[in-house]
Amino acid sequence: METLLEGWTALAGRSRAATAVGAELVARWSEPHRRYHTLDHLRAVLAAIEPLAPVADDADAVRLAAWFHDAIYDGRPAWDEERSAQLAQALLPRCGVAEGRVAEVARLVRLTVIHDPGYDPAGAGDANGAVLCDADLAVLAGEHYDAYARAVREEYRHVPDELFRAGRAQVLRRLLDAPRLYRTARAHDLWEARARANVSAELRLLDGVGAVGGGFTSPAAARTGRDQAEQQLT
Repeated sequence: METLLEGWTALAGRSRAATAVGAELVARWSEPHRRYHTLDHLRAVLAAIEPLAPVADDADAVRLAAWFHDAIYDGRPAWDEERSAQLAQALLPRCGVAEGRVAEVARLVRLTVIHDPGYDPAGAGDANGAVLCDADLAVLAGEHYDAYARAVREEYRHVPDELFRAGRAQVLRRLLDAPRLYRTARAHDLWEARARANVSAELRLLDGVGAVGGGFTSPAAARTGRDQAEQQLT
């Protein structure tokens, strides 16, 4: 925990306000309902940024965006990211972060809804966005992918099994259909092959499981569950 907060201090400073904001963020990331979007995920994203940081135009903005990108997490895709971006806009000025960087952090947080920065392998476009999105998706190449997938399912435990499987499979197919999972050359070299193998394995598992019976799901609840499952990713 001390190392994590030291990283925050390096970004935001040692003022009383910055210390309070850091403590608030740690408390948010430690909420008991989280299973995947925890302090471990925050640490992992921050660590994944480092080998990609030279690509970014403003690596500290990317690091700050990592701190805020799931600071609010209620399992409501898009809404969570919007509220997290608004939280960054409210708290970062208290730490003395410049207005332009605050705006960039909020933009980057919103970008994690779809993980689709305008960036090409040659290095043109949204470099900050590419670094953050690649770092957030680094988990797909992890050695403990099964644990990650189980944790995501736990966070969507309110979604019925059949709806979750259908939505999750759609997300995974969309990933595999993309020409590249990772936009930066460095992330592509580090993680692409392993991530595609992991995602393909999960998709085969989902496709191989029969429908789960039992219980009645109202049409309204089904639509809500399907919409949430189709948007979940990381």
